[in-house]
Amino acid sequence: MKKDNIAPFFATLQAANPTPETELEYSTPFELMAAVLLSAQATDVGVNKATRRLFPVANTPQAIVALGEEGLADYIKTIGLYRSKARHLVEASRLLLERHGGEVPRDRAALEALPGVGRKTANVVLNVAFGEATIAVDTHIFRVGNRTGLAPGKTPLEVELKLEKRVPAEYLLHAHHWLILHGRYVCVARKPKCWQCAVAVYCDYRPKTPAPAAPGR
Repeated sequence: MKKDNIAPFFATLQAANPTPETELEYSTPFELMAAVLLSAQATDVGVNKATRRLFPVANTPQAIVALGEEGLADYIKTIGLYRSKARHLVEASRLLLERHGGEVPRDRAALEALPGVGRKTANVVLNVAFGEATIAVDTHIFRVGNRTGLAPGKTPLEVELKLEKRVPAEYLLHAHHWLILHGRYVCVARKPKCWQCAVAVYCDYRPKTPAPAAPGR
């Protein structure tokens, strides 16, 4: 993507959705961290269904540790990889109590030291809970970054670092939400919906997907 197209690309996304938010449901930094940890290889919709049952019962590190792996697994068994996620979340909760007084740290290294919390999860927590201009590269952002030419890269980290360099400072805080939502609903995996894309004019993807033919034609 040409450098001159990047600012209008984001200005257009901003105009359509000035204050984008995560679709995960949470009310505290710990609930957010737990939800993001559970969301690996799962949909936000599926995670929200599970956490609506879990969080009224256990939404603090103390309560998760008290619930234990088996107890936690019972609440999240509708989510893929639920047994390993239960193990990670209980252990992460124990370490939060042991190292951070039960508080989610505002520090990348401390977050990434927790089981089940990788770079992407740490970036989401830092951005959404603490308002830092980080970009969490999931499958949607990886696809959009490459497909549009905005930030081509062979790995999520490569795309992340390129986005940090190329996204204008005024758009960095919300950039990852705009890109996730764009990838989830418009620039979808199988075939992008170019005919209804507000930023298609700035995008390098060719050929653009035409609108589907009307029924009966």
